[in-house]
Amino acid sequence: MDAQQPSAPPCAPPPNPRGITHMRSRPTSHYTVVGNHLAQHGQLSLVAIGLAVHIQSVKSGTVVTIKTLADRFPEGETRIASALRELEHHGYLSRTRERLPNGRVITQAVSYDVPRHAAKALPDPRTAPRPRRSPTVPESGASVPKPPSPPEPPPAPVRPRAPEPNQPPAPPKPPRAPLPEPEVHDLKAHRRATTLLASLHGDDPRLLLAERDVRRLAPAVAAWFERGAAPESVRNILTANLPTEPLHHPAAFLTHRLTALLPAPTPQSPPPSVASSPAAARPHRAFQTSCEGCDRAFRTPQPGGRCRDCRTDLQGAA
Repeated sequence: MDAQQPSAPPCAPPPNPRGITHMRSRPTSHYTVVGNHLAQHGQLSLVAIGLAVHIQSVKSGTVVTIKTLADRFPEGETRIASALRELEHHGYLSRTRERLPNGRVITQAVSYDVPRHAAKALPDPRTAPRPRRSPTVPESGASVPKPPSPPEPPPAPVRPRAPEPNQPPAPPKPPRAPLPEPEVHDLKAHRRATTLLASLHGDDPRLLLAERDVRRLAPAVAAWFERGAAPESVRNILTANLPTEPLHHPAAFLTHRLTALLPAPTPQSPPPSVASSPAAARPHRAFQTSCEGCDRAFRTPQPGGRCRDCRTDLQGAA
């Protein structure tokens, strides 16, 4: 019973009982090259790895958003959004928001086949210096003669520059019109002008002025008040029909309107002393029905008397 049985066949080990067997083939079309740094990433989830492979396989210009990916795959928007954030964190994806000229906001996505920090460290093949090839040395040890360098081309002849025609100098720009100033300094009007300028940003946020601009423009607004413009009228003129593009210099814009749209001065009324003087008033002349000399009707400042033709004092003077 203790003798060994050499005729019993040994047990064969099972072929690769736990590992996977690859049946590889080399694709010739419709394939995407993915690095093992992504396929075997130790910190990315399986959803993020599969999503990165899908994004790298689509053509440039394909719309890749959370909604389009949720319509394409069974995963919901929450898992897809989480996977996209993972890819952004590890440098495989970047998303930036851009505003179009029509005001619409879009998201621009860029996919990286290697992480962004690794892509910056790699040399640019367009600017990297090419390695120099060593001259071929024959087996006998004789050096290969260097080919002669091509002769340098002769320098191009310098053509004389044609004289420029006499052009008239550009006319100087007209000086800017100065800001209007009030003729009489009124502290109360100056305060109202300062309050109006400091509150213009309530009508439009782009009209927010600095303190020095409010002090510089306040006398001009006071000049408008002096010419009979009401505060609400000045506010409406300064804030009406504003341009749609951004106002980079609101103080310059208000300076132009305060100067170009300045109302005309109101006509001054005569002094009260001149208007109420007796000489300026037309004398009252009573109407007489008959002259004492010729029975003709006439006007006279006093009742009774004679007309002009019958007055002896006028005839004697003539």
